[in-house]
Amino acid sequence: MSKVCDITGKRARVGNNVSHANNKTKRRFYPNLHTKKFYIPEEDKFITLKVSTTALRTINKHGISAVLNKARKNGNVLV
Repeated sequence: MSKVCDITGKRARVGNNVSHANNKTKRRFYPNLHTKKFYIPEEDKFITLKVSTTALRTINKHGISAVLNKARKNGNVLV
């Protein structure tokens, strides 16, 4: 299962671990993802999405229906 947000499209980024001696080794920065179930009253069903905490805040602010419509228009949502 990939570590990509279904709403925002956030995915893992690449960076460096930097030691005290300034040695650099590759590492990955993962998004803060949570698997969450949402109820959509228009479709009268539940859907499960893997969303980042930023997407959760957006859903709380605008509502799940508006966020899903915008994400579908951008091509991010798989459902």
